[in-house]
Amino acid sequence: MKKILILFAHPALQKSRINKVLIKGVEKIDGVTFHDLYQAYPELDIDVEKEKELLTEHDTVIFHHPFFWYSTPAILKEWQDLVLEHGWAYGSMGTALKDKIFFNVLTSGGRREAYSGEGYNRFKLRTLLSPIEQTANLCKMIYLPPFAVQGTHSITPEEVEQYRQQYHLLLKSLRDDKVDIKKARLLEYFNDYLD
Repeated sequence: MKKILILFAHPALQKSRINKVLIKGVEKIDGVTFHDLYQAYPELDIDVEKEKELLTEHDTVIFHHPFFWYSTPAILKEWQDLVLEHGWAYGSMGTALKDKIFFNVLTSGGRREAYSGEGYNRFKLRTLLSPIEQTANLCKMIYLPPFAVQGTHSITPEEVEQYRQQYHLLLKSLRDDKVDIKKARLLEYFNDYLD
């Protein structure tokens, strides 16, 4: 069984209609560790050694967050700056994260079609996530496309529940080593793997 670490970051979870549903029950899935960074570090005083231990213990790492200003919430950037140390996570001697799977689970107000060369946001979602992808590559991780819930301002509760079920199915498939990683890497969205 593969172990999965979800690094969850939402600075206003109490206002989130979508993420509250997506994470419901995720901590009960065997092999999944749900780690709410804002809850663990309300003063942003990240315990680097604890975070390294968590990373070492898991096979898959997920950044789960709302997509704010084409990036992550602040605590995830702070986490990267502090935890991904040279000589540990990257560099010639930095192999602690080598071959671990990494991807984003994110929510955005803009619909999927808004994230294209012709769309409102002018760039594909994968392009906007390229700094995170390159960070994963630098750390010798296996980067997979994002699982995204988009158009969050207008989706129905039934659609949100469908996304929750897909997300949990994806977590279980990764845990049970039932994801064709080569196939998944070629996709624009991890959501499409389940279709």
